Amino acid sequence: MTTTNEADLARSLAARLRAVLADAQASKDLRRYYGIGLAPGAAAFTGSRFEHLAGGGDLPETADVMTAADLIAVQTLSVTVPADAALNLLEGSTGRELSALLRAIPADVDMAECGTADLETDSSADRAWRLLHAQPGIGWVTAGKLLARKRPRLLPVYDRVVRCAVGRPDAYWLTLHAALRAEGGLLQRELLTVREAAGLPRSVSALRVCDVVVWMRHRNDHRNRGCLPR
Repeated sequence: MTTTNEADLARSLAARLRAVLADAQASKDLRRYYGIGLAPGAAAFTGSRFEHLAGGGDLPETADVMTAADLIAVQTLSVTVPADAALNLLEGSTGRELSALLRAIPADVDMAECGTADLETDSSADRAWRLLHAQPGIGWVTAGKLLARKRPRLLPVYDRVVRCAVGRPDAYWLTLHAALRAEGGLLQRELLTVREAAGLPRSVSALRVCDVVVWMRHRNDHRNRGCLPR
């Protein structure tokens, strides 16, 4: 059951995100990030390859196993999995344990459509995140990006810039889930509208649109103001 405080947090997050999306800069930032309509010689952000490298992390044949392409894909988002942890994910017991958890996490459902049971504490997604985070050299940001690569429709990319921009919620997955479903799914529809306006393919999920728009908007301020970590 959602408490009044949780509902207020979701409404606040939805309003914050919708305000960013309503600005014409949102579509421009998406086009800049993904390299659409750039001037000659200009390059897209490396992160534009995150969800597309090797066909994506959620292809049916690889959706439930960590691959070398997945480990390279997260490097496009400026994180690196240490060699020992990478080998364990590719060939060791951690990789086998992760695969068992991934098989229980929906690969074809948007966050806006899933139930809270798919995201809450001790869900398969939460257990997969904790398994990754427990590996030497894999912090919370990298763990989240690895899971976002495997489940781009269900789990968001989430780093310090985005966390700061959205107000540092304690349970981002659940708060974002509630925000996407509020007001009959208005935020979800607006994310898809901005995706279409920017000319992005359907392979860029609503969650990824959200992440990129927020990250592009806050990244310079975050760096220049020295936003404090938590």
